[in-house]
Amino acid sequence: MLPRRTALLGPLAAIAAGNLNAATKMTLSIHQTTSKYKGYRQILEGWTRAGIKNVELTDVVLDEFLATESLSAAKSILADLNVTPVSSAAVLPDFWVPGPEHANSVETWKKRCDQFAFLGLTKIYCPSNTTRKITEDDFKATPQCIHQAGEIALQRGLLAMVEFNRASTHLATLITTLKMIREAKQPNVRLVLDFYHLMSGLSKIEDLDEIKQGEIGHVHFQDLPNIPRELMDTNTRLIPGDGVGPLALILKKLVQKGYTGPLSVELFTPNYQYGDPYTVASEIKTKCEKVMRAAKVG
Repeated sequence: MLPRRTALLGPLAAIAAGNLNAATKMTLSIHQTTSKYKGYRQILEGWTRAGIKNVELTDVVLDEFLATESLSAAKSILADLNVTPVSSAAVLPDFWVPGPEHANSVETWKKRCDQFAFLGLTKIYCPSNTTRKITEDDFKATPQCIHQAGEIALQRGLLAMVEFNRASTHLATLITTLKMIREAKQPNVRLVLDFYHLMSGLSKIEDLDEIKQGEIGHVHFQDLPNIPRELMDTNTRLIPGDGVGPLALILKKLVQKGYTGPLSVELFTPNYQYGDPYTVASEIKTKCEKVMRAAKVG
């Protein structure tokens, strides 16, 4: 017969295990860039039929829809399909650094924040896109740009996020981006961690150890092909499970950092972007859920 203490601890241990499992679960999402050329409504309808309930909206797809429809219509589609918009993208040049395009980008950021807040979003990000030469003085000015973006988003009820871009001459690595966000001293700014930028660029997997609890706002989820890094570009991103990236290791580290948000699949390959959204989403869902189950996060 079990001692009374052991008998009492059994149910408590089961509850604790259940809470732990719940705390390590992540949700699958798809970024609209993945089906970019199929149209706002068609993308969401196809993905919904495939069982995708979490979506990431992007400015390019939204603008195409707004050329003939209203923002209210865009919101109605989300409600009618019962999908949850988990993040939004505003792709702007020189946004995180002073430069020729910075002032215009700030004004567009305000517009995007207003649009996405109306659609029910709570998060918005911008990648570190720039094509000009960056100086040490530019890096010194970056925290102020980050602080400004966070304040603008906060006024509209959104969390601002920075995505480092492996091909950028500015914020191209995880470590530098973390440093700039911390120096901004803006509590309304987080990091977007993109698996592809992390694995194929100058960052190292060990850099994930430098992330503190709560610093990750959103995650983009992709795999790597078995080719030299020098040959990798936007079009060589793969669906998770189709490549050789250390996905399980990265997911484990995300769990350690307390991340339990969406894993948003963002692909640029033309056969996906021009493909049938239902077929594309079905393939992504099947493959990603297998990877997530194996890593015990889905």
